Amino acid sequence: MTDGGRGRASVARGERIRLFCALQLAPDTLDCLVAWQREHLSAAEADGLLRVVPRGNLHVTLAFLGHRPAGDVAVVAAELRASASAAAPPALRVARVRSTRSVGMVVLEEAGEPHAAALAADLQQRLEQRGVYRREDRPWLPHVTVYRSRERAGIAPPPPNRCSIHVVRSALYRSTPGPGGARYDALDTAALGGT
Repeated sequence: MTDGGRGRASVARGERIRLFCALQLAPDTLDCLVAWQREHLSAAEADGLLRVVPRGNLHVTLAFLGHRPAGDVAVVAAELRASASAAAPPALRVARVRSTRSVGMVVLEEAGEPHAAALAADLQQRLEQRGVYRREDRPWLPHVTVYRSRERAGIAPPPPNRCSIHVVRSALYRSTPGPGGARYDALDTAALGGT
């Protein structure tokens, strides 16, 4: 269900939903990553080794909150807007491709000042102080998950070095599991640096 045609999803107040905050990628960045997926991951997907993450689900996670009461959405959205308005737009670039047991990701690094890391740290601290988030034990790693697998896929694609990583906004997403993978719906978005 959406909020009257503005393109954002809405939720029932008593519901528990999976939430995360992320950076949205620009259309040219998405085009480049999808072309890279097609070139380097299609054969492994056809062999059933992995499932490519669709274009609409490509993002850079800032904070994964997990299952939360739907009543927390307003609090999280407000903190996301506050963090985003104070943030400088990040300059990110491709560093490498990394595979774990269940995902493949394009790991990013900051090209200059660590604006993305500062945004993630500020947002996570704000959410912790509001009691809706608990930081992970590992440090934040900027990345875009490009495929998922049931076990290690055993592939080593080259990094998509031709892709320029441009961020357009930050967003609060609802993640809804489904048979073909999760669907991500933006519940709210926020400009970076108040622009």
